[in-house]
Formats: sequence, C-alpha cells, structure tokens
Amino acid sequence: MKKQVLVIDDEPDIRELLELTLGRMNLETRAAANLDEARHLLQDFEFHLCLTDMRLPDGNGIDLVRHIQQNHPHLPVAVITAHGNMETAIAALKAGAFDFVSKPLDLNDLRNIVRSALKVSQTSAPIPERVGTRELLGESPAIQKVRTMIEKLSRSQAPVYVSGESGTGKELVARLIHELGPRASKPFVPVNCGAIPEQLMESEFFGHKKGSFTGAVQDKDGLFKAADGGTLFLDEVGDLPIHMQVKLLRAIQEKSVRPIGSQVEIRVDVRILSATHKKLHELVGEGKFRQDLYYRLNVIELPVPSLRGRPDDIPLLAEALCARLAKTQGIKVPRLTPEALDAISRYHFPGNVRELENILERALTLCDGGDVTAEDLQLREEPQPVTAQATHPEFSGDGSLEDYLEQVERGAIEEALTKTNRNKTAAAKLLGITFRALRYKLEKLGIE
Repeated sequence: MKKQVLVIDDEPDIRELLELTLGRMNLETRAAANLDEARHLLQDFEFHLCLTDMRLPDGNGIDLVRHIQQNHPHLPVAVITAHGNMETAIAALKAGAFDFVSKPLDLNDLRNIVRSALKVSQTSAPIPERVGTRELLGESPAIQKVRTMIEKLSRSQAPVYVSGESGTGKELVARLIHELGPRASKPFVPVNCGAIPEQLMESEFFGHKKGSFTGAVQDKDGLFKAADGGTLFLDEVGDLPIHMQVKLLRAIQEKSVRPIGSQVEIRVDVRILSATHKKLHELVGEGKFRQDLYYRLNVIELPVPSLRGRPDDIPLLAEALCARLAKTQGIKVPRLTPEALDAISRYHFPGNVRELENILERALTLCDGGDVTAEDLQLREEPQPVTAQATHPEFSGDGSLEDYLEQVERGAIEEALTKTNRNKTAAAKLLGITFRALRYKLEKLGIE
C-alpha cells in the first residue's frame, strides 16, 4: 500500500509540482488549498507526511504544525518557506516541524526531506537505556526528562544545542539523537572545534582541492562532506573564531560548501547538533559569538544535568562503570563497599560522569582485584563548606540574638540544600556537620 502525503498550498502550480514529484516517488497525495481543508483531510485520512506552505489564505503553516503536534503528534510536517526567510523557518522548527524547504523549490532537497521523514517511525516507543554500546543510565527525574527529549528530537531535523558542564555526556546525548532518528544509517561525525588549529579550520570543515595551498598534495573532503546524509556534531562550538562562524553560518543556511580552491559549491544534506560547556548566550553578549549563528544552532536546547544534580543515580552509574572497566581490563567485577558508595554519593564531582569514570578506573587498579573501598577511591577534594557570612542578614538589634542566629542558620541550611539538589547527606557534608545533626536542625527549624 502506498504511503499517503498531505500537500497544502494555495498556489495550484506548486500543488501540481509537489504532487507530480511525490507521485514519481511512488507516493499517493491528497491536496488542500487552505488550513480548513487540511484539517478536514487530517480527520478523514491517515497520512505519513505533511507538506505545507507557510502562507495560506486562512492562517499560516505554523498554525498547522501546532495543530498536528497536538492532534497527530507522530506525523512529520515539512514547511515550505520563502527564500531567505530563515526566521520563519526557525519558528516552524521550534513549533515542531520536522524540517523545512525554501522556495524556489529544489527538488533534490525536497526528495531528501521526504525520504528522511518517511523513515521516522509512526509509533512512539520509550528510548532504550542502551543503543549499541552506548548507555544512558539513571532513573532520576532529570535523566528521564533527557530521555524524553532525545526521543522527541530524534524524530525531527531541527538543529539542537546540547548544553551542560564538561563531562556530563553531551556527545552521548547527540549520538543517541542521531542513532534513534532517520539518519541512523548515515555517518555521525563528531568534531571538537577547539582542537582544530585556526589556520586549518576552513580546510577541515569544507575540504580543499589539490594545489590550493602549500601542503595540499591531494583533494580532501571536509567534515560537512563526510557527514553528508548524516549528522555533524560540533562539540565546543563556542571555541570557533568569528571568521569561521561566518562561514559556518553560510554553509548551514545554504546547505552547500565550497572547498578551498574550488569554483563549484557542493550540496550537502547534514543535520547539525552542537554543544559547549561554555554559556553561549554570554559569549553572544560579549561579542565573541555571532548572534545569528547562535539562533541558528540553538533552535532547540537540550540541557544535560550535572552529576551532582542527580545524586541518586551515582550508585547505579558507579556499578555499571565498574562492570565495564573490569571487562576492559579482563578482571573480575569488584564490589563497591558500602563505605565507598557512601563516599561517592557525598562527593561533589566537578568533572561529572567523566570524573567518576576516571576515579573508578584508578580504584580498580589500586584495589588489586578485591572490593573497592573508600580509600581506593582517593577522593581528596572536599567541597567548600557553606559559610554563614555569605548569606547572613544584617543584625538590626530589633530582635533577640537567638532569633538572629536562627535566621542565619536557616539561610545556611537552605543554601546547602539548594546546592546539593535537596540531597540531605550531601548538604550535611557541605555544612561540615553530621547527618543526624542536620536532621535535628531541619526538624527544629521546620524545614521540609
């Protein structure tokens, strides 16, 4: 049975062109000239893809995208926009559009979008913890939210900005978005923008022709060409110099690149995912990152929580990492003693999951095949205690000293609980008191 495509455009010539192109792809089409007709067709028939113009007599394409998101959430929608109107295209992607294509229509672009959209599964399934050899472990609400976002974003072609501290697993998240989406059979190409020498960046990204500069002894495909049909992951994108930001923006918007020394542009079909541990919006404010590129990359932001932001996941992660490291080293999986689990549960982990893995790798070497103890972990760095000076109110002399000290104590405890995401064990450590003492103070002060 042929797959069904809903085509919406008020121009008969465009509708005819779309129906002819889709018919040659062995697809069956139904056409509408406005939003009202489209909504009736959506009620009466089941579609596998929707192609809609942005400007319609009774509304716009974004209205339809929102209607479909609410009533037919698994139906991909591609929006047709006016040439060069990137703001409208980005608004459509933010509303939930699968992708966009600009007028005048490039039929190759259109076919690529149609093929990708039709690969998207029509059923919703929860993201698995493991895809291939990659894992997204944890049961905390924070990591469950990330899983839900990954599942949703894998069904789109919108650029995604993965934010979070170093070591939180931003590349893992990007890989999962790629591997659960319609581009999974094509390359996933990660690049650390901060690791490429500035003078080689243009060649690395866009390629070069033989003889185009000293040392160019043969033609070279760049990263965009290597990722053609797949996903290009720009890690540490905040490290790009301004002149490369300009060239990158053009390549993304035009969907084409020109190798150094070439007079011909090469069309590329690449989904862009990006990440950095820096605060990109602050770099924009400082003039170190172009605002237009920021809005083009940050169509949808996916924050990845820090490890201290999901402390309940730490024991599960530690045991899984121990098992993996033991397998790599060809040794029996060691047991983490209760004291060791308690120690890592109270540790601050400024380096997040990456630091946890490094600590455990060292501990497996030190434990000599036996149990991993708290001493084997060598957690030397202690979190800085919360000091009352940072938060205490000014003593006015109007009330009693006892009331004033209680207010200071309450402020210090609330600050510690906030910093540790309400983890009472970690908060007690941060305050430099025992868990029992903290529990007593919480009851005394009536803090939940």
